Amino acid sequence: MKILLINGPNLNLLGIREKSIYGNESFENYFQTLRNEYPDIEMEYFQSNIEGELINKIHERGFTFDGIIINAGAYTHTSVAIRDAISGVKAPVVEVHISNILTRENFRHESLIGPVCVGSIMGFGLDSYRLGIEAIKKTH
Repeated sequence: MKILLINGPNLNLLGIREKSIYGNESFENYFQTLRNEYPDIEMEYFQSNIEGELINKIHERGFTFDGIIINAGAYTHTSVAIRDAISGVKAPVVEVHISNILTRENFRHESLIGPVCVGSIMGFGLDSYRLGIEAIKKTH
């Protein structure tokens, strides 16, 4: 099984920015934890602050990987283009968020990508990604 984990803008600052919301651990460290927990799954991690790069990666892996887990960051609420990219690939996509976006500012309450994903997981900290992996495993 092959799973792509994608993080959008500002998530390269995990462990540094707004620790009360996003925690103290870098995603690179957490990704190694996931690899250790799921040695039978081939995982790839990609992060970009650039919308087009996220779209390109979805296109690149969305026809050959078994699933995509995406935390589109702020693009969750604004990007029709990422939504269309998700709709255009065959891999099931799970939307994840570290925080519960429904308890944050009103503009974060709507996800443009959620309706084209097989599911959404939010509010469980970095563990949201592990739950996303479990969801992808159940789609196969």
